[in-house]
Amino acid sequence: MTATTLLFRDDAYATSCEARVLGTTPEGGVILDRTVFYAQGGGQPGDVGALVRADGERIEVTNTVYAADRSQVAHLVGPDAASRLAEGEAVTLHLDWPRRLRRMRVHTALHLLSVVLPYPVTGGSIGDGDGRLDFDIPDAGLDKVDISDKLNDLIARDAPVTERWITDEELDANPGLVKTMSVKPPRGSGRVRLVEIEGIDLQPCGGTHVRRTAEIGSVVITDIEKKGKQNRRVRLSLAD
Repeated sequence: MTATTLLFRDDAYATSCEARVLGTTPEGGVILDRTVFYAQGGGQPGDVGALVRADGERIEVTNTVYAADRSQVAHLVGPDAASRLAEGEAVTLHLDWPRRLRRMRVHTALHLLSVVLPYPVTGGSIGDGDGRLDFDIPDAGLDKVDISDKLNDLIARDAPVTERWITDEELDANPGLVKTMSVKPPRGSGRVRLVEIEGIDLQPCGGTHVRRTAEIGSVVITDIEKKGKQNRRVRLSLAD
């Protein structure tokens, strides 16, 4: 079985690519040999956009998910559209870039939030311009303005955001790199991707991020909710 090459892992700013159809799924997914579309996972939604055939027909992609064995990526277009595509057919993918960029900005901001609030992360999600993390905090007393100020101070450093890979064994030897309690780093290939915000943060992550923290722009903490005896949900939003 041919795996889908995940181009977004190497270049989160790539907005289009040429690809070939490997097959389809009963749910109306088109499996391609390569993609710039992020597949849903780790709290980050799958990308949307369009798939364009050689004759110019434009087919909307409403979500992107991993296929059953997670080695291939399915672009959801609906059963009718998927049935018109033949195995081996060449297509062009066009990403909904403004939506992806907002998610990248939010995702990187959430990494910084985990630095401002250095507690175990019990959950999280990324939206189109907003997001949240859940923290295991025994005694809250959190202040929205104070957290917002500290977060924006880190953003203003304009720190580079880079990726590198370590082996599963190296991760096992450094368990403190993993901040999330409910979502484990993507494993199985023998290596794990680390996202580093220079001088600020280092943690495993398979998602897409901006290149520098200043690209996030100003953010604001919009809400802090009590979700259990020791669980606090902290929501942030891009100021623009």
